[in-house]
Amino acid sequence: MTSTTESIRELLLSRIRDVADYPKPGVMFKDITPLLADPVAFTALTDSLAELCVRHGATKIVGLEARGFILAAPVAVRAGLGFVPVRKAGKLPGATLSQVYELEYGTAEIEIHAEDLAPDDRIMVIDDVLATGGTAEASLELIRRAGAQVAGVAVLMELGFLAGRARLAQGLEGAPLEALITI
Repeated sequence: MTSTTESIRELLLSRIRDVADYPKPGVMFKDITPLLADPVAFTALTDSLAELCVRHGATKIVGLEARGFILAAPVAVRAGLGFVPVRKAGKLPGATLSQVYELEYGTAEIEIHAEDLAPDDRIMVIDDVLATGGTAEASLELIRRAGAQVAGVAVLMELGFLAGRARLAQGLEGAPLEALITI
């Protein structure tokens, strides 16, 4: 657990709506749009994530498409750091590094502009949810292939029952994985 106070955790959790059977029957979707719509909760989230970036010595923030962009961009501004998007394949112009990763049924591919990262950069990866860890794991590989260092991974919510933390353990190489809320 992070230094997030229990009251902030409760505030954030109270603004996450459960949507049953979305996107398919049997799934309980965690909708963060009420949290984003609440300026007090969104500010608390942004401040908490920015504090983690500063504490772990990040020099830049990587946000994972798509909800990770919504969280990472204001965190970068608050922490005074650069923001680098990790996009689905084919969405970034120019030269990119790409990484294919396994999904439950098939594969996906993400890309980053390698020139946006330098060898002395320490990158904090930010996303809304850590589920199985596939996208986060692929982003760690991209960061290293671009020559930068991993400062850690920070997420609003970790779905502990999906074992994403275990999947990321080797790729983090001792860097922290911080979840503000674990479900």
